[in-house]
Amino acid sequence: MLEQIPFGTNDFAENPEPRCPVVLLLDTSGSMSGRPMAALNAGLQTFKDELVADSLAAKRVEVATISFGPVQVQHDFVGAATYQPPTLAASGTTPMGEAIVLGLDLIRRRKEEYRANGIAFYRPWVFLITDGAPTDSVHQAIAAIQEGSASKAFSFFAVGTPEANMEVLAQLSPDRPPLVLDNLRFRDLFVWLSNSMRSISRSTPSTEVPLVNPAAPGGWASVSV
Repeated sequence: MLEQIPFGTNDFAENPEPRCPVVLLLDTSGSMSGRPMAALNAGLQTFKDELVADSLAAKRVEVATISFGPVQVQHDFVGAATYQPPTLAASGTTPMGEAIVLGLDLIRRRKEEYRANGIAFYRPWVFLITDGAPTDSVHQAIAAIQEGSASKAFSFFAVGTPEANMEVLAQLSPDRPPLVLDNLRFRDLFVWLSNSMRSISRSTPSTEVPLVNPAAPGGWASVSV
């Protein structure tokens, strides 16, 4: 696990900008070994580079990363400026349900910290990437996502490689169809994610921000049917 400098209350005093939190839930099970994991790690570095290239996003975007295979908090929320992408390794099974529940708990706790310190925030994003099927129960995760989506507590996104179980991803993300990642285009995925975060960070909290459709012609994804 990488050592990173988490935000604390002192950081809120030094940087009172609204926060745009995103949790990355990343499948690191054994099936991701080789080229997929190398592409994912390279994509994370691209994500970092794109965020820090934007001075406002660097102040407002916060990133937390949880890997699953087994479940591990790679780092809690850190600002984009101090975010250091972890170098992930593939091993184990796919405890997706546990990872999702843990990610949603990180969101809940971070929002409590924002409120306690008078920091405005945008609707958090939960971004799941997988190449397989869960090896644990996802019933609790499905219920928590449905409740959180209905109350607009967060926005949930699910992305699978062509080998992923898209039926399960559709159950997890009923309001937003899961996306199929084309040809391991992790770099393009993370460029899209960073651009989306940059757009949101320039908006006013609680307002809708139009996003580029990643499944449009030439995009990095297609919609599962």
